[in-house]
Amino acid sequence: MDHSSMHHTTEPNVMLLNGNGQVSAVPDVAVLRLGVQTEGENLQEIQANNAELSQAVIQAMRQLGIEDIKTFQYDINKVFEFTDGKQTDKGYSVRNVLEFRIKDLSLVGTAIDTAVYYGANIVEAIQFAVSDTSRYYLQALNLALADAFEKANSIADSIGLSLQPYPRRITENSTPAVPFRTVNMREGALASTPIEAGTNRIEASVTVEFIY
Repeated sequence: MDHSSMHHTTEPNVMLLNGNGQVSAVPDVAVLRLGVQTEGENLQEIQANNAELSQAVIQAMRQLGIEDIKTFQYDINKVFEFTDGKQTDKGYSVRNVLEFRIKDLSLVGTAIDTAVYYGANIVEAIQFAVSDTSRYYLQALNLALADAFEKANSIADSIGLSLQPYPRRITENSTPAVPFRTVNMREGALASTPIEAGTNRIEASVTVEFIY
């Protein structure tokens, strides 16, 4: 056997680096959850009262141009009062929470005021979301890749490599998410208080295997 014709291969040096990227996105949709709670001894009466008030709220919201409306929660519960260890039956509670999806964010404050005026006495929360997350996620992904490459080049410089590392494998660790920011309404807060959408953060991360 002619050993001189044999090729000796060596595994390349590998560095495994993580990259992270994030972008800020301005929300373009608000999800408002509010509704009506009625209480009393006669279940049929408070159900009818609740339905009447809820319908008035829905009609008023439609007058504002808000059409994306659905029932989020509907509960009927017995109400008991405890005094000196004794339980007193106080009748029933009917709770109807509606979800409104609002594309015109300037309407959020007005929508809450209007709903409360027409009988809403539950204002649970407002979520501000970004409807088109894919565009922002791709930006964050590119930033994550750039972050990994910057780390690789910095390491190459610090150990005195003459050639820059090049990627052999890139793994996407993150998935496009639908970020939202929730604004919780304080008990008894004035609905006319300005409500700001703020910004949402969209993040991405990658792992890159570099050869050097």
